[in-house]
Amino acid sequence: MAINLMSLELILQSFVSQTADIQGAALVSLDGLTLATSLPSSMDEERVAAMSAAMLSLGERICQELARGTIDRLFVEGNQGYAVLMGFSEDAVLLVLASSSVKQGLMMLEIKRLIAELKGTLN
Repeated sequence: MAINLMSLELILQSFVSQTADIQGAALVSLDGLTLATSLPSSMDEERVAAMSAAMLSLGERICQELARGTIDRLFVEGNQGYAVLMGFSEDAVLLVLASSSVKQGLMMLEIKRLIAELKGTLN
């Protein structure tokens, strides 16, 4: 099965442009390679992908060491916004960047919808 990367990019671009307070999104392989992105032009896609894979690896280790089970999502809150890393498949993770004014509950709902839409293009 071939993955239509252009379709994934279009879905991410639509998500970022049409969802309030969302600033970027990236679908990244577990080994830190970019699959599809819609990031601010000031961000280096390769660096974002590598950091996402590193965050996931560290998060998994923390869950294991602290007996918290398997990781569901990583949520990083900074004074200028949020970075949310969620599992997408056995081979990829989704990173979403949001402003500090985002409503967290709505953001999580929209991320779940985005994941369902992205997975729908792969079937």
